[in-house]
Amino acid sequence: MLRQTLLASAVAVAAITLAACGGGSDAVATVPGTSYTAARALATATPIKHVVVLYQENVSFDHYYATYPNATNPTGEPAFTAKAGTPTPNNLVKANLLSNNPNFTNTANGAGAAEPFRLDRTQAATADQNHAYTAEQQAYDGGKADLFPKYTGKGSTGGADAFGTTGQVMGYYDGNTVGAMWNYAQNFAMSDDAYTDTYGPSTPGALEAVSGQTNGMIIGATSKKPFTMATYSYYINDGQGGYTMINDVDPAGDICSSTTDQVSMSGKNIGDLLNGKNISWGGFMGGFNLSVTNPNGTTGCKRSTFSPVVNSTVGDYIQHHNWFQYYKSTANPTHARPSSTLAIGHTLETDNKTTDPANHEYGLQDFFAAVKAGNMPAVAYLKAPAFEDGHAGYSDPLDEQAFVAQVVNFLEQQSQWSSTAVIVTWDDSDGWYDHAFATTTSASFDAEADQLGGAGVCGSGTPMNGVNGKPVNGRCGPGTRIPFLVISPWAKTNYVSDTPISQASIVKFIEDNWLGGQRLGGGSFDATAGSIMGLFDFSKSAGTKVFIGPVQGTVLSQPPAGSTSPTFNVSLFTKQS
Repeated sequence: MLRQTLLASAVAVAAITLAACGGGSDAVATVPGTSYTAARALATATPIKHVVVLYQENVSFDHYYATYPNATNPTGEPAFTAKAGTPTPNNLVKANLLSNNPNFTNTANGAGAAEPFRLDRTQAATADQNHAYTAEQQAYDGGKADLFPKYTGKGSTGGADAFGTTGQVMGYYDGNTVGAMWNYAQNFAMSDDAYTDTYGPSTPGALEAVSGQTNGMIIGATSKKPFTMATYSYYINDGQGGYTMINDVDPAGDICSSTTDQVSMSGKNIGDLLNGKNISWGGFMGGFNLSVTNPNGTTGCKRSTFSPVVNSTVGDYIQHHNWFQYYKSTANPTHARPSSTLAIGHTLETDNKTTDPANHEYGLQDFFAAVKAGNMPAVAYLKAPAFEDGHAGYSDPLDEQAFVAQVVNFLEQQSQWSSTAVIVTWDDSDGWYDHAFATTTSASFDAEADQLGGAGVCGSGTPMNGVNGKPVNGRCGPGTRIPFLVISPWAKTNYVSDTPISQASIVKFIEDNWLGGQRLGGGSFDATAGSIMGLFDFSKSAGTKVFIGPVQGTVLSQPPAGSTSPTFNVSLFTKQS
């Protein structure tokens, strides 16, 4: 996969009219009760004035779209029927890999060797697969993609087909379980060529989505040594006297973090660039507001929610998913509350004199409060409470689609919807099987951590530069393929893009839309990531709204009851369904 900006995208942006980009009477608009410039008044390269990134957890593209747009539609499950002319993406059907799959024929997978198989709604709760930096490389086996059961597969107890073996990693859902995700693809735009920037799990993926960089890690309180095959630690020596993060670890200073293993990151993130231009933005995380008490009585760092789907109580806040908490410039280590609803998204309090204590880091409900108050930020990253983030092992696709549908249904009923884009994508693949392998363009040669092409080898050529401008190890990629949806009145309809993009393409879109193409520098992948502009059609009139039922994932004729005030601390499910 080539990491490059496509000329066609630049031409499309240049063709957008000035009227669509702001100005006029909105040029002096402010947030009510403040002197802040409203997001709708900011000059942008496109009609998009608000981007909302729903950053979910641990799903490969084939895990959700293996047979799209054809669902099995068994009796008793919500049916899905595709629109005429729906394109088939690069999935297991198109690649003819539902049978005679190399993960079944390769004897090295042992008893876990399996063909891809359908998981139904009763199998929504599964084991978490191995999705470490090295294990994912080994599963791709030099590009043959034939060793997933051996290296990333983990099974759940009992169940049909390969559910109880390491072959569970070959399982996929269809539109009868992930109907919301399929219906959003039907009515808006998606990519079948989106990848993680590097191999590895959640924390590297979170950092890529805000900075395009995992090098420049600074060790805080820690008891672990650099990666070896024995320790499987979270960082390696980068070969230039520094460190690169390759696996999960908590952010330094967060009062909810582990007391033994913490790190911070040097370099810049997109929040720094937005602050430099006084553009409103925020990170909004489930469980981050420690002053809330959940219905089950939990509060502080221990807030939790019971999900009947996974039959477990799950902590709401996961520290190592918090994008901006790793950077001193954008961290809120004490989880301090914003001074007011109107200060949300802004660096200063509403008096424009005092720095706001929240420093752009908020609880999830703060986003909805800000929108209702007429203070919707230009850029918002949203993270579900953990039980709804989709991460196998403690979350599931049913709870996940409930979260996504609730957020989108809410936004579609706001006056800002006509200038909003929602990006739904994932931090990593969880190690779930995906047949598509992207040719390595960012090489790495750590003697133990890199194993894609043999011991110490992941790709060829000179590694990408790190934060100090020198080639560093630990950034091997592109990594694994993930779903990527754009839901917007300006999105193309029933469209599948095959333009190569990555997690850093989110950063690139923000830079191109609000910052005149300014880049982070320091070796960030934003400079080479593909553009998502091709998922939009700014020449058309803003499109219609599509409301999705949070439980069934089916299209509704009108917004569901209660969708103007979404709540995420109680599961919508009264039983596994």
